[in-house]
Order: sequence, then structure tokens, then C-alpha cells
Amino acid sequence: MQMVEISASMVKELREKSGAAMMDCKKALVESSGDFDKAFEWLRQKGVASASKKSSRATSEGLVVGNVDASGKKAVLVEVNCETDFVAKNEEFVALCNKIAESALEASASTVDAALQAKVKGGSGTVGELITAAIAKTGENIQVKRVSFLQIESGEGVIGQYLHTLGGKMGALLKLVSDKKVPETGANIARELAMHIVSTKPTYMTKDEVPADIIAEEKRIESGKADLASKKPEMIEKIVQGRVDKIMAERCFLEQPFVKDPGQLVSQYIGAKGKEMGVELKPVQYSLYILGED
Repeated sequence: MQMVEISASMVKELREKSGAAMMDCKKALVESSGDFDKAFEWLRQKGVASASKKSSRATSEGLVVGNVDASGKKAVLVEVNCETDFVAKNEEFVALCNKIAESALEASASTVDAALQAKVKGGSGTVGELITAAIAKTGENIQVKRVSFLQIESGEGVIGQYLHTLGGKMGALLKLVSDKKVPETGANIARELAMHIVSTKPTYMTKDEVPADIIAEEKRIESGKADLASKKPEMIEKIVQGRVDKIMAERCFLEQPFVKDPGQLVSQYIGAKGKEMGVELKPVQYSLYILGED
């Protein structure tokens, strides 16, 4: 095949006509030795052009999927969107989503682009190519909306995952680090905590993470409530602080009552379970995906 220099303007022009991704357009031009018409035909033959033309169509359905490696120290959470609930419930789409998660985990993909470029685990080609083929088959737009990758980079710890069993619409990962090797039972504890995150949907890990402007806004709102109008300024300040502390506790993971035992806070549950296992557990990061959430 004669080598032809492919300019950025050529790629841009083909992209504008076909709607295909820049990478696919460049590959098509290389394969066709720079012949524009042949490159466009190549894109159509591969199903890339027709698939990409669907990219403007809404993808409000889909699945939240995840995968944790055997060591419990690496995990991914992925949201894959499609257009209709019919496709989202299809066994082939479910299998596609799980394959995307497996491949993303294998590649340690922390971004959508990295996940799309990942090699398909146990197969050939990339995840992006796998999705393109699925689009051509289903006739629907399919997109990887977001990817979260958590890893215990050094030391000890465990990552818990929970995927909501009804419809695959929500999922969470939680990273726990430890001062010692975590026993096998630690995986169950991490999963229970991830389930709590899906259930209560915290906004922050701790109160220390809450931005000052958010706290100031809540104080302003509480201070203006009618039931405080007749109270003395010093009393108002105490009441407002108490109310804001309660609001922040509801939003912060470690301050929330644990869903499976509301008599203790999440922080207390983690401390107690760590003591039982002879380790010190510390939650440092979590990811929560709710299907369709911006």
C-alpha cells in the first residue's frame, strides 16, 4: 500500500461528512491511501459512519456495571447508555456492558477514552470497535458515559462494590485502606458499605470536605426561617448551627446512621468491624453512579 501523508484537514473534512470519530476517519484515510470517497465507503462498510450519525440521539437508558479483580484491590464502575429500555434489558446488551467493564478493569482505564481504547478481554479489537458493532446490530446509539477506576496503589486495603439488583440503575465502589492485610471477611464489609452508599447517596465522605460556601448558604437559609424570628440572636446562632450540623451529617458518609444498623454511625460500624478483624480500616474514596444522572 502506497504511503500517503494524511493531513489534519483531510481528517476534519471526512469527520464532518461522516460524523465518525477522528481516529476512525484517520484510519479510513490510511486504509484508502488518502482517497476521500473510498475512505467514506470504508467507514460505511465498517458501520462507523452510520453508527456515528446516531450520536446526537438521546441515550437516557442503559446500565451501571462494575468489576472487581480477584485481589479486591482494583475495581471499575461504568455507566453505559442506550436509547430504549428494550435494548437495556436485552441479554446481548447486558453482556456487552459486562465485557466493557471487564476490559476497562484489565486496562486500568480511568477515563471514557481509555476504556474505549482498551483491548477487549478475551477477544479481539478494542472496546470502541465492539460498541460500534453493537450499534450497527441494534440500530441504537450506545455510549460509555463515564468510568470510575479505584485502586489500592500501595499498602493494604480492599475495594467494595455494590450494584443495585433491580434493573442495574445504580452502583457504587468504596475504597478502604488498612494498616494490615484485610481478612477475606473484609470484602463483605466493604460491599455492605458500598450498598449503604447506593441507599443513602451521600454527597461527601466527611464534614471536613464540605465547601465553606455550602455551609454558609445553609446557615443563611436556616437563619431566615420564620420560627426563629422571635428568638434572641445568640439563641438563633446556636439553633442554626445545630440544624446545619444535622443537614451536613445527613450528606456525609461517615456521619450517616448505617442502613443495616441505624443505632450506630457508619464511622462507628467501620471502627467496630475493623477491631473484630484486628485491622484499622479507613475509607478514602467512593464512586456513586445513578443512571442518567448528570
